[in-house]
Amino acid sequence: MRDMAKKILIIGSGIIGASLAYHLAAKGAEVTVLDANGSVGGVATPNTWAWINSSWGNPEPYVKLRMAAMEMWRPLAAVHPKLAVNWCGGLLWDLGEAEMAEYVRHHTAMGYEVRLVDQTEATRLEPQLTEPPKFAAYSIAEGMIEPSDAVNGFVQAAEVLGVKFIGDQSVSQIMMKNGRVVGLKCGDLVWPADEVILATGAATNYLLENIDVKLNLDSPAGLLVHTHPTVKKLNGLVMSPEFHVRQTNKGRLVLGSDFGGTQPGDDPAATAAEILAKLPGLISGTAGLEMEYFTLGYRPTPGDGFPAIGRLKNIEGLYIAVTHSGITLAPAIGAFGAAEILDGVRHELLVLYHPDRLTL
Repeated sequence: MRDMAKKILIIGSGIIGASLAYHLAAKGAEVTVLDANGSVGGVATPNTWAWINSSWGNPEPYVKLRMAAMEMWRPLAAVHPKLAVNWCGGLLWDLGEAEMAEYVRHHTAMGYEVRLVDQTEATRLEPQLTEPPKFAAYSIAEGMIEPSDAVNGFVQAAEVLGVKFIGDQSVSQIMMKNGRVVGLKCGDLVWPADEVILATGAATNYLLENIDVKLNLDSPAGLLVHTHPTVKKLNGLVMSPEFHVRQTNKGRLVLGSDFGGTQPGDDPAATAAEILAKLPGLISGTAGLEMEYFTLGYRPTPGDGFPAIGRLKNIEGLYIAVTHSGITLAPAIGAFGAAEILDGVRHELLVLYHPDRLTL
């Protein structure tokens, strides 16, 4: 049993930082979250498509991590109503038939709820599709959550446990003593800590500069179009070869060339208009539906595409938590990270994802 509450500073109030704050506080830590912005939510999280899944294209260990995280979302609905996922299912046909069949075979063998459907069933699942696919994969296990709701749910649940969220704190230095991180400087302010967590996404390398560490991280841009609210058009997530689209709980359609968004090009507004023009070809009754706004996010992405979670070698007191699939993985990174930081127990599903593999 820990005699004293461990004092932890988290930099970044996006979905990963907020989840870690909640899970650490639930285990008795004294947690403060610092963010350079004036409000919580981070930079990448508000601009995500927010697909909760363990879909195709990943090796088995990562599929297992994502599946575990999906299950960990479910009990969070009882923690805060904003953490309730809409388990609406996802219809996917942005693969060739042979690839889809292999995806379904592979994931079914691992316990993932996905099956092949024909055009008749695809039409039943999504009646508003203009040209329903002749062959698709459907996963009833997949869901979506509004990014702002997810972050605010974790933040509010954490605040009940005593976590402090402080904005307008731009970190100028990671403070070290005898090879150990002992706190942070924000301008003239000094924040001492037993452990510092970087949940800072694309800004991670900027913050690591003063301790002479650099990780292989990228931050590709992704553009998403958000329409004005409209009547119900979709029952779940739709992943077509042209673009991916979902409908929010307020009726907006959110679409991009895939779940990560579209490369914005030199003229993001023109790119957004081009995407929107394709919508009536996929969903009936959307001709004339106007764009309310578009978002441009920068997705924190480790060089090999997989999470970077854990302490850096030879630097005590510093924990890294950077991943692209923040919405799906947030509960697992929060719970597994809290156990590692406070109890010294590294979960077996994180073994492959130590940040040291990305050190340059």
